[in-house]
Amino acid sequence: MGLVRTALFNWAFAKHHQGTLVFRIEDTDAARDSEESYTQLLDSMRWLGFDWDEGPEVGGPHAPYRQSQRMDLYKEVAQKLLDAGHAYRCYCSQDELDTRREAARAAGKPSGYDGHCRALTAAQVEEYQAQGREPIVRFRMPDETITFTDLVRGELTFTPENVPDYGIVRANGAPLYTLVNPVDDALMEITHVLRGEDLLSSTPRQIALYKALIELGVAKEIPSFGHLPYVMGEGNKKLSKRDPQSSLNLYRERGFLPEGLLNYLSLLGWSLSADQDVFSIEEMVAAFEISDVNPNPARFDLKKCESINGDHIRLLDVKDFTERCRPWLQAPFAPWAPEAFDEAKWQAVAPHAQTRLKVLSEITDNVDFLFLPEPVADEASWTKAMKEGSDALLRTAREQLEAADWTSAESLKEAVLAAGEAHGLKLGKAQAPVRVAVTGRTVGLPLFESLEILGKETTLARIDAALAKLAA
Repeated sequence: MGLVRTALFNWAFAKHHQGTLVFRIEDTDAARDSEESYTQLLDSMRWLGFDWDEGPEVGGPHAPYRQSQRMDLYKEVAQKLLDAGHAYRCYCSQDELDTRREAARAAGKPSGYDGHCRALTAAQVEEYQAQGREPIVRFRMPDETITFTDLVRGELTFTPENVPDYGIVRANGAPLYTLVNPVDDALMEITHVLRGEDLLSSTPRQIALYKALIELGVAKEIPSFGHLPYVMGEGNKKLSKRDPQSSLNLYRERGFLPEGLLNYLSLLGWSLSADQDVFSIEEMVAAFEISDVNPNPARFDLKKCESINGDHIRLLDVKDFTERCRPWLQAPFAPWAPEAFDEAKWQAVAPHAQTRLKVLSEITDNVDFLFLPEPVADEASWTKAMKEGSDALLRTAREQLEAADWTSAESLKEAVLAAGEAHGLKLGKAQAPVRVAVTGRTVGLPLFESLEILGKETTLARIDAALAKLAA
């Protein structure tokens, strides 16, 4: 969800300023990235409604847009940095690094890389090579304070002792994120980078690298950076990609609308106005300014997310709503046989269901009574509704319903109301056993409209079955 929120703010920022949105795939980690994950990512972006001006499936002047296909470029730039003295080979083993870091911590000094290999002699290099050591490539940080203006957080300053030299190429020759992203930004002429707060510490490193790339003629300018606030999960901890509630697929499967989900995610660090939480994506784009983003962490609230999604469901055209519900009216979600589904009943009940749902997947339980041969009533619902005297009430309700006008939900309501009055009950308590007998649930869609759609014959048969169960 953090990725989606970041993509949303980038997309809205580019749209608001009539800019060019570049979609780049960072897939240099062969162990983690696969063709399947690539396809899923594109599918998710399309489902959310994002479009991009440059990138996969669209192309553009800076193709290819998958980092795994740009390795020769990174190798070439790394060599230029080495040749110009902006980078050097580091032969330190991990054990040596750990030992020196522990010593620095014990002495109360910064524990970053100590520059051990910054100025090796030819003899030292020869000795390391004779030992079979495989070096990484480190970028040589300048001994200067780095200050930049963050688009979200204002002016930020980093002193040299807090930004040590860092690796840009692994010992096996694979380029690291710290190299490939700035190089791609430079070659793709990126002007603005909006990303997560967790990457803030790498920004002064990258600014120094941009300056070197400008000197080498690889880059034209340093982009502007905006670091977006953390999204917090349960217990006020940063929402991790491993947290169940962070998975976009979970929200798709539950039937969140893209527009409802994006509306809520936009509120995690930004707002349209103090008194309006529900708005369209078009309204967001028209109003979005990165300077309005709040730098403080935002807490993900699932209940509010569901509530806003429910608002968007109710804003749908009824025809659109009926079509968006289709996946949950079919296998594997629907518990009824495919031939039991009745399109006319679905079209009739849809407007009533639309007012009740928070997520589309709830439609299955709300309408199953229309398509199952008998209602599914759990024991708790049955016990809650079928109080002492419910059998007598149901018999009276059956008589009243049998004589009612089944072309009018109001007539069915009057029938149950009359049955309740005959037993000294108000409508709310009178309709409870009828609802469970017919639908299997204590809560659900408007009862009398549901009975009208279900039909007289089936309704009376279900009341008879409930009476038989009570008698047993």
